[in-house]
Amino acid sequence: MFEYLFSQYKNYPTYEIALEVSAILFGLLSVWYAKKNNILVFPTGIINTAIYTYLLWKWSLLGDMMINAYYVIMSIYGWYHWTRKKDDVEEFPISKMTLSEKKWSLFIFAATVSFVALVYTFFNKFTHWTSYVDTIVTGIFFAGMWLMARRKIENWILWIIGDIISVPMYFVKGYSFTSIQYLIFTILAVSAYLEWRKALQQKAV
Repeated sequence: MFEYLFSQYKNYPTYEIALEVSAILFGLLSVWYAKKNNILVFPTGIINTAIYTYLLWKWSLLGDMMINAYYVIMSIYGWYHWTRKKDDVEEFPISKMTLSEKKWSLFIFAATVSFVALVYTFFNKFTHWTSYVDTIVTGIFFAGMWLMARRKIENWILWIIGDIISVPMYFVKGYSFTSIQYLIFTILAVSAYLEWRKALQQKAV
C-alpha cells in the first residue's frame, strides 16, 4: 500500500519533497486556525500558499498555481479585514452572504474559470482530464477564499466541494502527500462549517 501511494516520489528531488511536506503542515495549521476563527489562519496560510505557488509552477498545474498566488494576496487582505474593530467589537464577524456577495461570488467563479481556461489554451495544457478539473476547482477556490476573507460561513461549503474534487486529482497526478492533505482538509472544512454555524446560531439567540 505504501509503495502504491508514494512510489512516484523515488525520482523527486529531496528539496521538493521537503517543501511539499512543509507546505502541507502549514496548510493544516491554517485550516485549523480558520476553523477556530483565529487570525493566525492568515500568516500560516501565506507560508503554505507561497511554497505551493512555486511547487505548482514546477508541476505545470497553472490553475492551482494561480489559486495559491491569489491566496497570498487575499490572505493579506483578509488579515487586515479580520483585525478591523469598532469600539473593541469586531467590525466583520462571522455572517451569511448577502445577495450582493452571492452575485460577486458567481462573478469571481465565472471570471476565474474563463481566465484559467484561456491560460491553459494559450500554453497548450489541456492534455489531460486533470487540467479541465483544475480549471473548475480554481474557480471554486477563488470564490471560497474571497468569502473566507470576508468571514462568510458559506466559504466552507466551497472549500468542501473543492477539497473533495482535489483528492483524486492530485492522486492521479502523482502527488500523494498533497492528495492526503486535501482529504484532511475536507474533514476539517466540514467540522469548521459546523463550528461556524453553531457560533452564528448562538449569536442569534
